Amino acid sequence: MSDNYEKIVVGTDGSKSSLLAVERAARIAAAFDATLIIGCAYYPSKEEASDSLRRDSVTILGDESARENLETAAQHARGFGVAQIETAIRPGTPVQALMSIVNDNDADLLVVGNRGINSLTGRLLGSVPADVARQSDCDVMIVHTVK
Repeated sequence: MSDNYEKIVVGTDGSKSSLLAVERAARIAAAFDATLIIGCAYYPSKEEASDSLRRDSVTILGDESARENLETAAQHARGFGVAQIETAIRPGTPVQALMSIVNDNDADLLVVGNRGINSLTGRLLGSVPADVARQSDCDVMIVHTVK
């Protein structure tokens, strides 16, 4: 394992708070001259979305919405001097999607916002930041995006 971060994954759902996480990840990627991989989860159908217990994240239906979120996030990230930006979408919950993107890219760092981590639902059912921190084999940075 390298001393430097070479591949950094950050998740976005199109929200303002997720763009703060993208910004932090972009600044780190620029500092390490790393590849920034911006990921977004989506649900293929309303049934699959409603089956998800999670209510602390924005529900994205269909891959077209996910692609629009990724383009917005990539444009935002470019403003912070990142040379290499990739995007990835995956069906499923945000946690499933992020873990898939991290593993597929052999990422060194995963950056997520803190939304949901302090909510009652987050404490009872788990939250995206807490769940990825438990499941990830790489470093995880939880950015304070929500007060």
